[in-house]
Amino acid sequence: MKRRLLATATATGTAALLLISGAAAGSATANAPANARARADADAAVVAPARTAAQAGPASVQVPDGVTAGAAVFDRQTGTFTEQLNPSLCFRSASVVKLLLALDFLWNRGPDYTVPAADRARLEPMLRSSWDDAANYYWSQNGGPAIITRMADRLGLKDTVRPPAGYDGYWGYASLSARDTVTIYRYLLDSAPAAVRDFVMGNLRQSTRCASDDFDQHFGIAGAFEKPWAVKQGWAGSSYEEGTCGPPGTAAAAPRTADRATASSAQAQADQAQAAHAQAAKAPAQHQHQQNQALAPVAADVDLTRPALHSTGTVGAGDRFVVAVFTLHPVGTSYGKAFTDIGRLTRSLDVPGVARSAGWWYATWSSHVNVRRDPSTRDAPLTQLPAGAEVLVGCQARGEEVQVPPYTNDWWVYLPQYGGWVSNIFISSPGNRLPDVKDC
Repeated sequence: MKRRLLATATATGTAALLLISGAAAGSATANAPANARARADADAAVVAPARTAAQAGPASVQVPDGVTAGAAVFDRQTGTFTEQLNPSLCFRSASVVKLLLALDFLWNRGPDYTVPAADRARLEPMLRSSWDDAANYYWSQNGGPAIITRMADRLGLKDTVRPPAGYDGYWGYASLSARDTVTIYRYLLDSAPAAVRDFVMGNLRQSTRCASDDFDQHFGIAGAFEKPWAVKQGWAGSSYEEGTCGPPGTAAAAPRTADRATASSAQAQADQAQAAHAQAAKAPAQHQHQQNQALAPVAADVDLTRPALHSTGTVGAGDRFVVAVFTLHPVGTSYGKAFTDIGRLTRSLDVPGVARSAGWWYATWSSHVNVRRDPSTRDAPLTQLPAGAEVLVGCQARGEEVQVPPYTNDWWVYLPQYGGWVSNIFISSPGNRLPDVKDC
């Protein structure tokens, strides 16, 4: 089992250490190596689990070690930024660019325009569940990189540019910055026709926890703050394991394809980057220069290699705050680790007066940890957690005894953001009962 100690910031700004284990032990009832829980208990005994107090405000932005971040928080009520961290730094957009694909399709449609049923069937899951096939369709139908050039010009975006030469099929390689993302949401909320605003924001408010590719997409904003919020997330990384969101063994609502020509998914885009780079390198230098001049500026310095995880959207009554958080993680970072790190960063942002998720943040260990409807293994799991991710604990109660030989535990924690229960045996804490968590 690979284990690592990580520093995490509590809501009061103090630091605590957490044990996060990244081995695979199967589901909550599966056997693990005999010494796995022993090592977890031994290490957890000398460190403190992360915990947060309800409504506590952050002291300053906390960027986890090894993470490159750009963030911005804009207060629409006062017209000022409450937070700016590398706001003009460019990142490959991953699925956040789907905002621009939707706006490009809806541009200048007229006040009486009704989205056709066929397009509604694409746009709604693209915005709610980040359906990649819909992005492929609009990218190929509406000009690919030209979409980015058009929308940057229409909205006055300062940092947003098309994918680099040789990556024209990769919509997720268009670049965005935190400040440009704030501009996109400000257009949606303050300038877009009412029908466009209501359609796009209405779908973002219905963001599904499980994305169409089975990734758990309720990280960052969706984990840090109580509703109301609306989010469009993005992720891409060849080190991210397959998504585990949803009941185990079920197929994704909108399966990914593996067609290079249509840039099938953010994950496929990341996996195929080096092949595309090699293909681009074979093109004559003159052709590359002509292509760059013909199609507009490109983000030649944007990192296409490190795992990316982005959280964007609005928070608070009346969409008062626009929040944009872009992150890159060290090569090889797992999805659960990136999920945890962007959560910590987002929780540290200054978003005055907005209700923060109440409870205690704890690390989990193992992969494929099941979330159950009740504190027992009687019913099928509701979903599975990203491996090693931190979770918000609301309370705990005794339930069915779970065994990971030679250890047993009959305590379970309730996870309010999942609406289900996880055995305490998979929570990183020295004892069976979590010492600071209330009983349910």
